[in-house]
Amino acid sequence: MARLRVGILISGRGSNMRALIDAARDPGYPAEIAIVVSNVAGAGGLAVASAAGIKTATVDHKAFAGREAFELALDATLREADVGLVCLAGFMRLLTAGFVGKWHDRMLNIHPSLLPAFPGLDTHARALAEGVKIAGCTVHFVRPKMDAGPIVGQAAVPVLPDDDEAALAARILAAEHALYPAALRLVASGQARVIGEKVQIGSGTPAAAMLLNPPVD
Repeated sequence: MARLRVGILISGRGSNMRALIDAARDPGYPAEIAIVVSNVAGAGGLAVASAAGIKTATVDHKAFAGREAFELALDATLREADVGLVCLAGFMRLLTAGFVGKWHDRMLNIHPSLLPAFPGLDTHARALAEGVKIAGCTVHFVRPKMDAGPIVGQAAVPVLPDDDEAALAARILAAEHALYPAALRLVASGQARVIGEKVQIGSGTPAAAMLLNPPVD
């Protein structure tokens, strides 16, 4: 069976992009990374992707008169690469409803919180300020509303008493690197499908372990 061709959109170093590239090295993985596109010239992740033998492109949003022209060029770049699914991996541009509609149920995002809690920026600082005991990350299908859409999977981590933003961010990032490839596998293999704006997983057993924080004696 042909592997699903995936385009990854980045704006920076692309650590989640690297996790997806590493997963796709396995010939049995149901997706292949066809292209990595950045809206920032010289983004660190482009060099990483090139070193892995993956096609790269830059569509610099600053070179266009407006969002519509930028997104038309971005869409054309993805379609020229024969991409079937888009993965946002630290892509720091809000996409219009028009672009999102073109890739409806064919675009994933990863966000460093347990959505719908803490959408947007400064997630780790906000989580610490609220005193939550469990944090984490979410992979979801993209919808026009920021950080919203059917959830494919989530990973939870404890918030420790001495955590600062950096410590919590590092713990969540490690979870992101495990969750994103797993979620993409489910989508690319057809096991995860959007039905009625919720994701149904066709096979596999959900993790049964419960994370309790503070732990129960």
